[in-house]
This record gives sequence, structure tokens and C-alpha cells, in this order.
Amino acid sequence: MTSYEALLAAIQAPEGQGVQMKDPATGAVVGRAPQRSEADLDAAVATARAAQSGWAGISHADRSASLNRAADAIEASAEALAELLSREQGKPLNGPNARFEVGACASWLRANAAFELEPEVLVDDESGQAVLEYVPVGVVGAIGPWNWPMMISIWQIAPSLRMGNTVVLKPSEYTPLSVLALGAVLNQVLPAGVLQVVPGGGELGAGLTAHAGVDKLMFTGSTSTGQAIMRSAADTLKRLTLELGGNDAGIVLPDADPEAIAEGVFWGAFINTGQTCAALKRLYVHESQYDQMCEALVDVAKKMPMGVGLEEENVLGPLQNRQQFDIVSGLVEQARSAGARILTGGDPQQDQPGYFYPTTLVADVDNDNPLVAQEQFGPALPIVKYTTLDEVIGWANGLDVGLGSSVWGTDLDEARAVAARLEAGTTWINKHGAVDPRVPFGGVKKSGYGLEFGVEGLKSVALPKVTSW
Repeated sequence: MTSYEALLAAIQAPEGQGVQMKDPATGAVVGRAPQRSEADLDAAVATARAAQSGWAGISHADRSASLNRAADAIEASAEALAELLSREQGKPLNGPNARFEVGACASWLRANAAFELEPEVLVDDESGQAVLEYVPVGVVGAIGPWNWPMMISIWQIAPSLRMGNTVVLKPSEYTPLSVLALGAVLNQVLPAGVLQVVPGGGELGAGLTAHAGVDKLMFTGSTSTGQAIMRSAADTLKRLTLELGGNDAGIVLPDADPEAIAEGVFWGAFINTGQTCAALKRLYVHESQYDQMCEALVDVAKKMPMGVGLEEENVLGPLQNRQQFDIVSGLVEQARSAGARILTGGDPQQDQPGYFYPTTLVADVDNDNPLVAQEQFGPALPIVKYTTLDEVIGWANGLDVGLGSSVWGTDLDEARAVAARLEAGTTWINKHGAVDPRVPFGGVKKSGYGLEFGVEGLKSVALPKVTSW
């Protein structure tokens, strides 16, 4: 077990060096993040490439055993990791937040260790034999976001290592300490050189995407950055997995019970204080249920305390950075100016420290309002009234993104029929954003491409190899 103080001391830059990371809830300095150079990146890639053949040379069973030991190491230091995550990212310890995220890291490692991916016999007859198997791609470059910095890093690390690749990971400049700490814990049990974390600014990420020694890139973040990565990766024809921005629609059907689904809808939208790519970001409610749904959501919202993450009672926290606070505030104000009705929230207290934006529900808002049409990525949910099914499906499909979506109703056959018409990588029924390490996940349209999770996720960090005789 590693204490919080020991973990921070092991990863932060010496006194007077690095970049100060501040708690978005209080403004207090959390620690000093080291800043790596292009030369450091080159060295990390070279080390990863040197370690890769040995790591690939051991069996799937042995690599899986290493992943399970890594999960054990995370669980042994879980409280220290959760405290650092809460201080740096801002999310509370409790609810679906810091402790949940650290626990998910261990769960994802164990799940990837358990997946079976055996060679597939394609032909076995008098004409001959052919077998398809999956071999390592080589060195995987991973670039992670600031909203779920530990968990999404594990989404990139676990399948890559399981398939015999080595990983060079560049964390978001907003949350480098959390990922450095995660890497330090994992490297207590992983072989040297298999996983390296290189913190730095955007120029270091650009260097990783263009690096000739990197064979595949995994990125979670904005669509615009994903497009830049595609351009950068073109010269070396790197394989890509891109999980990009979303603006997930949820549709409440006329037969839904607003009070029964209100808490599920709430957490679908406000998990991680709304800072989740696959969160519910625009809610469409049939006119017959509209007022009841609005009232039920207000009742739930008033019961969810927001505050400093280390205070055990809180389940909602601040926005992670000022830029995101300003985006959310600006979109709500545009909706208010256009005549939308603020049911709750919408009035941040400017005299308190931290980037706290109150839980905000916005009714009577037009579908083309910027709060609906743009991804807010924060604790503000627009609730749009619809009349017909064709109308709402057209609205839900009308944007150029398609990560997730959801349908809420009592008649499951009807809900599945609506789900089949929605343009999204995943459509949930009577829940939203419930990812599972066994179930493939990825977006369509400008929400990216490639799959993560499950056996398909293993295949995405490997190369298909056919042997025929």
C-alpha cells in the first residue's frame, strides 16, 4: 500500500521545477508536474521499442497474469490514487467519481486479462488450411483526456499490453499527476520499459502523433484534435483508434414513467458533473410527459450535493478548468437570452473559489439553440419538447456526431425500434452511458472510429495475420 504523500513525492518534479497543478475546487496547489522534452519522448519511444519484442514473446497467459498483478497493485493503493485524482481533477471521492474511477481501472485490467482470443480456423478441407490470428502492432502511443484521466488511460493501456504491445502515454496537461501516479503504481509490477508516461504540453502530443517509432495511436478527446491527429499520422500510416466528441441525445417516449426514470436520466447527464463524452447532453421529452419530466428532474437535482471533492457528502464537483466553466456559462446564457426557462441552477456564485457551476436544467429551449446544438460538456441539460416520433428522431440524428444515445420507455419493443433508427455507436435503453469492459464501444460520424472494449478492443490494438498452407 502506498500513502498519498509517498505517491505524490514519487512522481512530482523537484522543488522549483515543473508546472504547478491546482485543485479546481479550491485553487490550492496539488503538486508540481514534470515537463518532458522532445528528447525525452524520443528516449521513451526507443525504450518501448526495445522492450516490445520481449514482452510480445511471452504468452497471453503470462501477460494476463501481469495485468492481474497490476490490478492488485491499484487496489492496494486505491485510496491514495482516489485522493490525488479528486484533488487534481476535482471530482468527488464518492458517487460515480474518484473511488469509482480507480475501481474501474482494476476491473478493466482484470477483464482484459480474461478475454479469450484464439486463432480462428478459416479453411480446413481438401484444398488446404488457413488460420487467422492477431499479433502485436508494436509501440502504441496513447493520448488521454482530463475528464476520466485514470480510467481512460487504462482503456488504452490494458488491451495494448495484453496483445503484446508496449505503450508510451501522454496525459492531458490538465491532469498529469493522476496519470503519472497510475503509471507509477502499474510499473511496480510491470516489466521495465513496457509502460511509460511522458507528461508535457500540446507540442509533446503532436510529437507523439508524428513519431516514426510509434505504430498505432489511441486518442480520446475533441473532434478537432482527432482531425489534427489524423493529418499528423498520415505520413507514417499509423493505425488509429479515435474516441471523439459527442452530443448524446436521449428520447423519452410517451409511455415512460418520469418519476421512475428521473434518477437514471439525471446520472446519464450529470455523471462526472457532465464532463463525459458519452453523457446525455440533450433530452427530448414528448409533450404529454414534458412538465412531469421537468419536475421529476428538478426533484432529483436538488438532492445531489455539489462541493469540494474530499468532503465525503458531495457527489458533484467543479468543472475541471476555467475554459470549460466559461463554455458552459456562455451556452446557458445564450439559452436564457433566447427565452429558455431555467428550472434550477444557472447562477454560479462568483465569490467562491473553484470552478463550480451549479446543476442546471433548462426547459422551453429550441432544438437549434447553441445549448442543444453544441456539446456543453458540463452540468447543464437542455430539455426539448417534441410532438411526433419522426420529428424527434430527425432532431436526434441531425448533428454530425454520434457517440451514444438513449431511449426511455416502458414498451421495450417500441424502444428497440426507435433505437434502431438512431445514428450512434451505442444506444442504451432505460439507461445512458453504462459502459462495460465486455461490450465494444465507439462512435460514428465525427465522434470517431474504431472500437474499444471486449475482444473487438483487443483486435483493434493488433494486426490480423493469416497463415495459409
